[in-house]
Amino acid sequence: MPRSDAGNPARLVAHDPSWSLIAQEELAAVAQALEDVEGGSEAVLDHIGSTSVPGLAAKPFVDLQVRIFPLPAEGALDAAFARIGYRRAHGSRPDSPGVYRDLPRGSEVVADEVWEKRLFVGRDGTTILHVRRMDSPWGRYAVWFRDWLRAHPDQRDRYEQVKRGLSAENRGKADYDDYTRGKTAFFDEVQAAFEAWGRARP
Repeated sequence: MPRSDAGNPARLVAHDPSWSLIAQEELAAVAQALEDVEGGSEAVLDHIGSTSVPGLAAKPFVDLQVRIFPLPAEGALDAAFARIGYRRAHGSRPDSPGVYRDLPRGSEVVADEVWEKRLFVGRDGTTILHVRRMDSPWGRYAVWFRDWLRAHPDQRDRYEQVKRGLSAENRGKADYDDYTRGKTAFFDEVQAAFEAWGRARP
């Protein structure tokens, strides 16, 4: 780690092409673990987040997503995922964003329970697994935002500038929760654009 990033929980690294291979391997294991879970055979699995966008600097954590219906009850996934080295995550703080539920956003109005989620971390802490309901708007937004950044290099570069600024601001903090919250302003600015782009695709 560069000396200037020592003690920075929100440190960024250059895009690593191996992230996509790690995601493929991990998602294959997740799919197998879901075989005996209600709704698991119909689940949709995705590589999301900054590590899924070629050319975009990222925190070195590979984000994976499971979209499933119904959302398994509390604890129902723990044993299945423990077999492949994933443990339930509880966040750095009681209000850590995106741990137990997603912050409602976007144009869709849905019942409050639709925003609920489960979060797991891989054995070495470098893979993060987000489990959302199949009808979660966030589940779609994560994929649309990923694909929109891939298709719009100018917006990818703008996003990286925002991330680098927030990373510098969070150097020396105990966790990267404030970094995550800080990205909200960029999401608010581009939400309508990537939603429209996503809905217009076949």
